[in-house]
Amino acid sequence: MAPVAWWGVTRPHRPTAELPQHLEALFRRFPFDRSLAQDPLSCVLPYARDRQSAEIAGLFAATLAVGNTTAIRRSFAELEALTGGDLRGFVEARSDSRWADALPGFRHRWIRGDQIGFLALRLKRIYERHASLEELFVEGMRDDGFAGGLGRLSDELRGTGAAGDAAPPPGYRALFPQPREPAHSACKRMTLFVRWMVRRERPDLGLWTHVDPGELRIPLDQHTFWIAYHLGLTARRTRGWSAVEEVTAALKAVDGSDPIKFDFVLCHTGISGDCPKERDLTVCGPCVVRPDCLLWKGRRGAG
Repeated sequence: MAPVAWWGVTRPHRPTAELPQHLEALFRRFPFDRSLAQDPLSCVLPYARDRQSAEIAGLFAATLAVGNTTAIRRSFAELEALTGGDLRGFVEARSDSRWADALPGFRHRWIRGDQIGFLALRLKRIYERHASLEELFVEGMRDDGFAGGLGRLSDELRGTGAAGDAAPPPGYRALFPQPREPAHSACKRMTLFVRWMVRRERPDLGLWTHVDPGELRIPLDQHTFWIAYHLGLTARRTRGWSAVEEVTAALKAVDGSDPIKFDFVLCHTGISGDCPKERDLTVCGPCVVRPDCLLWKGRRGAG
């Protein structure tokens, strides 16, 4: 059966009253071990014993989180190989004169080795003044909630522009968008990094202890956005910060203390093909959220 073009729907799809129970059932049944092996977070878990090492590995992995998960994990493994398996040592060895050529030939999609080298330099400068990236995030949260935390962290990663600071390479600043800027980016990679650091439950690390998991925002990638729209969690057609807030608010109504626990499940339901993004009863038949899905709305056998 041909897929239904989701942008052609003229009326917003409302979630069913049973959606909270269906989402909880989807979460309980989800094969986490299968999908964790495919997720960039699997690259970060070996660093979890040391907070600073985990932050460094996590930020590199989240920055590279563009494209399919196989390519992301492959690029992270290449980064590890080029740094001798010592990402923290790589950061600590950076200087104003030793970052541009630190990773010759490295490239992941449009992200270049000189940009990753400059990120390492920025991390070194941050750790000279702060014990953790969490400190920066919490400072920003005091002024403007979660979006303020992302903004503060992004500002420091971009570079302060202070006299004597090395200038970033072309395209570097765009790696760290902010939700309050005119583009109102969904900031997927940064929200993903913060999720890894904050959530206390599997599969996340829970290394940041001063941020409440209930304050997190969903890392809205294409898979999660598509499924969220079709479940009625948002009526927005564009994947910007307003959609992030809308989807997060809908998930908070399901679990106010840990709304972003559904992110991993929704994302990998799309990545794995468990959601084919078209009506296919052979795949969709066992899906517990099929009664809530816009593709099956009004269809016989949808329930």
